Amino acid sequence: MTSSASAPPLNRVVLGLTGGIAAYKAAELTRLLVKEGITVDVVMTPAATQFVAPMTLQALSGRPVLTDLWASGAANAMGHIDLSRGADAIVVAPASADFIAKLANGHTDDLLSTLCLARNCPLLVAPTMNVQMWNNPATQRNMAQLRADGIGVLGPASGSQACGEVGDGRMIEPEEILAALVAWAQPKLLAGKRVLVTAGPTFEAIDPVRGITNLSSGKMGYALAQACVEAGAKVTLVSGPTSLPAPAGARRIDARSAADMAAAVDSEVARADIFIAVAAVADYAPVAQHRSKLKKRAAPMMLELKPTVDILARVAARPKPPFCVGFAAETDNVRGNAQEKRIRKKVPLLIANRAQDAIGADESEVTLLDDAGTHSLAKMDKLTLARRLVAEIARRLPRR
Repeated sequence: MTSSASAPPLNRVVLGLTGGIAAYKAAELTRLLVKEGITVDVVMTPAATQFVAPMTLQALSGRPVLTDLWASGAANAMGHIDLSRGADAIVVAPASADFIAKLANGHTDDLLSTLCLARNCPLLVAPTMNVQMWNNPATQRNMAQLRADGIGVLGPASGSQACGEVGDGRMIEPEEILAALVAWAQPKLLAGKRVLVTAGPTFEAIDPVRGITNLSSGKMGYALAQACVEAGAKVTLVSGPTSLPAPAGARRIDARSAADMAAAVDSEVARADIFIAVAAVADYAPVAQHRSKLKKRAAPMMLELKPTVDILARVAARPKPPFCVGFAAETDNVRGNAQEKRIRKKVPLLIANRAQDAIGADESEVTLLDDAGTHSLAKMDKLTLARRLVAEIARRLPRR
């Protein structure tokens, strides 16, 4: 993952390590953060040094590793305060059950816990512990207190543990922590907004085993749902058939056919401030759906089709519509066809691309069309593009 096009950039992070076998993962997390151009100051508890050597983290970060409250390196002997000044965040990974208890109760007896209490920047923790420790009521009370105090919680994951047991309590992987940290740092441009997104293809059944569909992967719609969550919006994702996991924080409604998707949108749109129609909804569906599988025969088969509901046009035509954003995947005359679609459906913002370049791909190049004209965005990965589009949408929202 790269965050070169993400905004705002993270410049400096204090990475705290506590005692636990997952401390070895902090080495890879440090490497990934440094690779992203982020300055990393590592602070370790005495217990953490029993699992990974400070010299390893120093070599990877290129900066001194601090372990001692009484020798924190500050000229004014206030390292427990100075370290957080100018940091974008403190990230404790791994965060043990003992350290979480300290945070929840304001207890300080080492450099890291003192630093967290004296911070003037956000704090995030990535818990790691045995499944029984994680499920213990005391730990759950402490976690509830951390969340109530505004401390971000990353994970934990579920799976095999070093103790041989299986369940919740594994620290999430370094790549996931980095992705979550970059997502957390996105500007909250849609704070308080309710966003309804459609994504993926639809499937129009011919018989129990056959149907009409398209090659949409759902990647762009899911990336936009994630970017809207990152921007502080309350997101509902209406998804056609895909294998993609729903973005964390988004409410997902599954829809199979165009009619299913239209019904789901109808039930949700009245509460939406923004409607983003990314789904590749089938334009036609079979007039008849056969109950039994059609048998293959030598003679040609005639299939009668009927138009499906135009979901975007119907939402845009509401008496008080949300701010509508449409997508147009065209194979030729991209701008001309997209502009005709935008005007016909009365959509304030339409995003167009070449279908043969974008469908199923991990990157996309798009053109934005609105009343002011057209504006092209260079090719970029779809999550980066989605974050850019969120900024474009936020800039165009009517002032209310």
